[in-house]
Amino acid sequence: MKLFLAKSLVLLFSCYFSFAQGNKKEFQFKKGEVLDVIVLSATKTNYKELFDKYKKTAFPVAFKHSYQPQPGFRINKLTLGNHLSSSFIIGKWGSVKKREDFLLNVEKEVPDFHEQRRALFTNFELTYYEINKDLKFSINKEKYNVVTSFWVKKKNDKTFYKHWKKRIEDNGGKIILKLTDGKSPTGYYYNPEVLSIVEWDSEEQFIQFSKKYPISSYNRLKDVHQFVIG
Repeated sequence: MKLFLAKSLVLLFSCYFSFAQGNKKEFQFKKGEVLDVIVLSATKTNYKELFDKYKKTAFPVAFKHSYQPQPGFRINKLTLGNHLSSSFIIGKWGSVKKREDFLLNVEKEVPDFHEQRRALFTNFELTYYEINKDLKFSINKEKYNVVTSFWVKKKNDKTFYKHWKKRIEDNGGKIILKLTDGKSPTGYYYNPEVLSIVEWDSEEQFIQFSKKYPISSYNRLKDVHQFVIG
């Protein structure tokens, strides 16, 4: 049931109006656009009925405010952290203003919007990022893709990431995406100082790296959430 819900969420969010063929999913954002990162799990009770209502009421308002669904991913495995969500969803908006106007105005058209979300999702964590220069990246599902969110003890401390990045690249990993300076709406907090996606050739390669350079060795970190997508 959990696997079915995860697959269904990815399908419905990313393919309701778009579909990415094959194992390689590509993303393009222009300067000034907004990239959403959503980490979520759905309820097991009345899921289809709840989502049918949600897509008929909330989605049209989002589209009116420039929302564009993007390919999404199932979360396959939790490697660091305390909770395993089922889906990792990316979204696109035309600008910060349009993204925030949706948050400010959606209840005017869908009064029970937040109630619907609470009923449909057992957790819904959101960060949105304004893109400061044109961005293009791809995620190959045939590779081993690891999402890592870092919270640091001292705000704006980027020293740990500099060392971590070098160690990844020296050990065969490829940083696909790095996001900073995000915002989270009230009630949907998920705002790490750095969120990254790293591509490894295999699970074995990632495990060897993790044993050699454990996250616990970075004493500047306050918290980490890490999981595998595919």
